[in-house]
Amino acid sequence: MSIEAKIEELNLELPTAPKPGGIYNPVVQVDDMLYVSGHGPIKLDGSMHTGRVGDDLTEEQGVEAARAVALTMLATLKQYLGDLNRIDRFVKVLGMVNAAPDFKRHPQVINGFSDLIVQVFGENGRAARSAVGMGSLPGNITVEVEAIVMLKKQEQSVL
Repeated sequence: MSIEAKIEELNLELPTAPKPGGIYNPVVQVDDMLYVSGHGPIKLDGSMHTGRVGDDLTEEQGVEAARAVALTMLATLKQYLGDLNRIDRFVKVLGMVNAAPDFKRHPQVINGFSDLIVQVFGENGRAARSAVGMGSLPGNITVEVEAIVMLKKQEQSVL
Protein backbone atom coordinates (compact mmCIF):
# COMPACT_ATOMS: atom_id res chain seq x y z
CA MET A 1 0.00 0.00 0.00
CA SER A 2 1.32 3.44 -0.89
CA ILE A 3 2.03 5.94 1.87
CA GLU A 4 -0.62 8.26 0.46
CA ALA A 5 -3.18 5.43 0.58
CA LYS A 6 -2.13 4.60 4.14
CA ILE A 7 -2.61 8.22 5.21
CA GLU A 8 -6.07 8.19 3.62
CA GLU A 9 -6.94 4.82 5.22
CA LEU A 10 -5.98 6.22 8.63
CA ASN A 11 -8.26 9.22 7.92
CA LEU A 12 -5.38 11.64 8.44
CA GLU A 13 -5.19 15.08 6.90
CA LEU A 14 -1.93 16.92 6.35
CA PRO A 15 -1.82 20.65 7.07
CA THR A 16 -0.23 23.09 4.66
CA ALA A 17 3.56 22.77 4.85
CA PRO A 18 4.89 25.70 6.87
CA LYS A 19 7.23 28.31 5.44
CA PRO A 20 10.57 28.75 7.23
CA GLY A 21 10.34 31.12 10.18
CA GLY A 22 13.98 32.12 9.92
CA ILE A 23 17.15 31.72 7.90
CA TYR A 24 17.21 27.96 7.35
CA ASN A 25 16.00 25.24 5.00
CA PRO A 26 13.15 23.00 6.19
CA VAL A 27 14.92 20.02 4.58
CA VAL A 28 18.55 19.56 3.60
CA GLN A 29 19.40 16.56 1.45
CA VAL A 30 22.83 14.93 1.47
CA ASP A 31 22.92 11.89 -0.81
CA ASP A 32 20.04 9.65 0.34
CA MET A 33 19.63 11.34 3.75
CA LEU A 34 17.19 14.12 4.58
CA TYR A 35 17.86 16.33 7.59
CA VAL A 36 14.51 17.79 8.58
CA SER A 37 14.52 20.99 10.64
CA GLY A 38 12.51 21.27 13.81
CA HIS A 39 8.77 21.37 13.16
CA GLY A 40 6.02 22.68 15.39
CA PRO A 41 2.45 21.44 15.90
CA ILE A 42 0.34 23.12 13.22
CA LYS A 43 -3.41 22.57 13.37
CA LEU A 44 -5.45 22.23 10.17
CA ASP A 45 -6.70 25.82 10.60
CA GLY A 46 -3.07 27.06 10.53
CA SER A 47 -2.86 27.90 14.22
CA MET A 48 -0.39 26.19 16.57
CA HIS A 49 -0.77 24.05 19.66
CA THR A 50 0.70 26.22 22.41
CA GLY A 51 1.32 25.91 26.12
CA ARG A 52 3.50 24.01 28.59
CA VAL A 53 2.77 20.38 29.33
CA GLY A 54 2.31 19.86 33.05
CA ASP A 55 1.38 23.51 33.52
CA ASP A 56 -1.14 24.80 30.94
CA LEU A 57 -1.73 21.43 29.26
CA THR A 58 -2.23 17.79 30.20
CA GLU A 59 0.03 15.01 29.01
CA GLU A 60 -2.75 13.90 26.63
CA GLN A 61 -2.86 17.38 25.07
CA GLY A 62 0.91 17.16 24.64
CA VAL A 63 0.51 13.81 22.85
CA GLU A 64 -2.02 15.41 20.49
CA ALA A 65 0.42 18.25 19.80
CA ALA A 66 3.15 15.70 19.01
CA ARG A 67 0.77 13.95 16.56
CA ALA A 68 0.19 17.33 14.91
CA VAL A 69 3.96 17.74 14.51
CA ALA A 70 4.12 14.37 12.72
CA LEU A 71 1.44 15.50 10.25
CA THR A 72 3.19 18.84 9.76
CA MET A 73 6.52 17.14 9.08
CA LEU A 74 4.87 14.76 6.60
CA ALA A 75 3.41 17.80 4.80
CA THR A 76 6.89 19.32 4.50
CA LEU A 77 8.38 16.03 3.30
CA LYS A 78 5.61 15.64 0.73
CA GLN A 79 6.20 19.19 -0.52
CA TYR A 80 9.95 18.57 -0.76
CA LEU A 81 9.84 15.08 -2.29
CA GLY A 82 6.58 15.22 -4.23
CA ASP A 83 5.95 11.59 -3.20
CA LEU A 84 6.20 10.20 0.34
CA ASN A 85 6.79 6.73 -1.15
CA ARG A 86 10.39 7.85 -1.79
CA ILE A 87 11.04 7.54 1.96
CA ASP A 88 12.75 4.34 3.05
CA ARG A 89 12.78 4.94 6.79
CA PHE A 90 12.97 7.40 9.67
CA VAL A 91 16.46 7.09 11.15
CA LYS A 92 16.62 9.52 14.09
CA VAL A 93 14.12 11.76 15.86
CA LEU A 94 14.69 14.46 18.47
CA GLY A 95 11.51 15.48 20.29
CA MET A 96 11.41 18.57 22.49
CA VAL A 97 8.55 19.18 24.91
CA ASN A 98 7.72 22.62 26.30
CA ALA A 99 7.34 21.31 29.85
CA ALA A 100 6.86 22.44 33.41
CA PRO A 101 10.03 21.95 35.50
CA ASP A 102 8.55 19.01 37.41
CA PHE A 103 7.11 17.21 34.33
CA LYS A 104 8.94 13.92 33.77
CA ARG A 105 7.07 12.06 31.02
CA HIS A 106 8.65 13.60 27.92
CA PRO A 107 8.99 10.23 26.12
CA GLN A 108 5.26 9.54 26.53
CA VAL A 109 4.45 12.91 24.92
CA ILE A 110 6.80 12.31 21.97
CA ASN A 111 5.17 8.89 21.52
CA GLY A 112 2.36 10.88 19.86
CA PHE A 113 4.80 11.68 17.03
CA SER A 114 6.41 8.25 16.90
CA ASP A 115 3.13 6.30 17.04
CA LEU A 116 1.73 8.20 14.06
CA ILE A 117 4.90 7.76 11.99
CA VAL A 118 4.91 4.00 12.76
CA GLN A 119 1.21 3.80 11.80
CA VAL A 120 2.07 5.33 8.42
CA PHE A 121 5.46 3.70 7.67
CA GLY A 122 5.30 0.51 9.75
CA GLU A 123 8.56 -0.62 11.32
CA ASN A 124 10.46 1.72 8.98
CA GLY A 125 8.92 4.57 10.98
CA ARG A 126 10.47 3.31 14.24
CA ALA A 127 13.56 5.53 14.61
CA ALA A 128 16.29 6.01 17.15
CA ARG A 129 14.92 8.77 19.37
CA SER A 130 15.58 11.29 22.08
CA ALA A 131 12.81 13.05 24.01
CA VAL A 132 13.71 16.00 26.21
CA GLY A 133 12.00 18.75 28.16
CA MET A 134 12.62 22.42 27.44
CA GLY A 135 12.05 25.50 29.55
CA SER A 136 10.45 27.13 26.53
CA LEU A 137 10.03 26.71 22.79
CA PRO A 138 9.57 29.38 20.08
CA GLY A 139 6.16 31.03 20.20
CA ASN A 140 5.31 28.91 23.27
CA ILE A 141 4.61 25.91 20.99
CA THR A 142 3.94 22.69 22.88
CA VAL A 143 6.27 20.35 20.99
CA GLU A 144 9.05 20.61 18.40
CA VAL A 145 10.51 17.62 16.54
CA GLU A 146 13.41 17.30 14.12
CA ALA A 147 14.30 14.15 12.18
CA ILE A 148 16.76 12.38 9.92
CA VAL A 149 15.06 10.42 7.15
CA MET A 150 16.59 7.99 4.62
CA LEU A 151 15.37 7.85 1.05
CA LYS A 152 15.00 4.67 -0.97
CA LYS A 153 17.91 4.00 -3.28
CA GLN A 154 17.13 5.07 -6.83
CA GLU A 155 17.33 2.26 -9.36
CA GLN A 156 20.03 2.87 -11.95
CA SER A 157 18.81 2.56 -15.52
CA VAL A 158 20.97 0.45 -17.80
CA LEU A 159 21.51 1.93 -21.25
